[in-house]
Amino acid sequence: MGKTYHDDPEWADIEPIPQDDGGLHPLAAIAYTEEYSEAMGYLRAVMAKNEFSQRVLGLTEHIISMNPAHYTVWLYRAKTLSEIKASLRDEIAWLNPTALKHLKNYQIWHHRQTMIDGIGSPEGEPEFISTMLEQDSKNYHVWSYRQWLVKRFDLFNDEEERRWTEGMIDADVRNNSAWNHRWFLVVGGRNGQALTEDKLKRELEFAKREVRRAPQNQSPWNYLKGIVRHQKLPTSVLKDFALEFADIRRPDDIYSSHALDLLADIYAEEEGSKEDAKKALDLLASKYDPIRAYYWNYRKNLLDQTETVA
Repeated sequence: MGKTYHDDPEWADIEPIPQDDGGLHPLAAIAYTEEYSEAMGYLRAVMAKNEFSQRVLGLTEHIISMNPAHYTVWLYRAKTLSEIKASLRDEIAWLNPTALKHLKNYQIWHHRQTMIDGIGSPEGEPEFISTMLEQDSKNYHVWSYRQWLVKRFDLFNDEEERRWTEGMIDADVRNNSAWNHRWFLVVGGRNGQALTEDKLKRELEFAKREVRRAPQNQSPWNYLKGIVRHQKLPTSVLKDFALEFADIRRPDDIYSSHALDLLADIYAEEEGSKEDAKKALDLLASKYDPIRAYYWNYRKNLLDQTETVA
């Protein structure tokens, strides 16, 4: 058995409150370890007394080491830190190795938000996030936390943050989380306002560069279309670029199904180009993305319906 409290003089004044599983013969009692059950009994007792102290921090740390997903323990720890005016920087220093040990634990990230919000500065957080992403570059909790940092400290126009996303994408062009973060950074803080001409050019050139690295990767294509849509530009502004990777006049020489999909949209909008749109969709259904043939044929049928209505 690990740490005990019943024989610790520091805890002699506390009478632990046992777990109530529903009487002498509970239907589905959880088989907690003796160490965990005892620690929780002491936590219930100090919570009943509304005690906030250094020893409570030690108790919560012990319980978290055994069960890092216990939300109530994290909340009481945060309350204790606030009440005794403990150093939040020291708490972050303790939290770092704990987070690295439990990469997918939501409670840790909520606690971290509370601490950093109280500190009022993101100093050191980008470096720690990079360390976390070295373990798992697509960890949802880490990316969500990074978005919170951007929003909390208004980093939407921070050039260092933008360059960081660029580096993450350069390292792995297929990292959808990095693409999503760049979108959040570039577009998310604009409240619907269009990008300036310089920023529009920068984003289009960046996405096109990444397409050329991996033409069959959907993320930069989606990013391109999203930027164009955000700017309220016609999809046709991407036609010449899409033709670099797909041309229905050379059906055996197509390098990207995503370019073909984009061309189908462009041709569908162009006057007199419905047949070209159908040909692009036929190529997708029969050769370049047959696993979604029903979807491409559905798109083609929609074109026929549009012609009938017209």
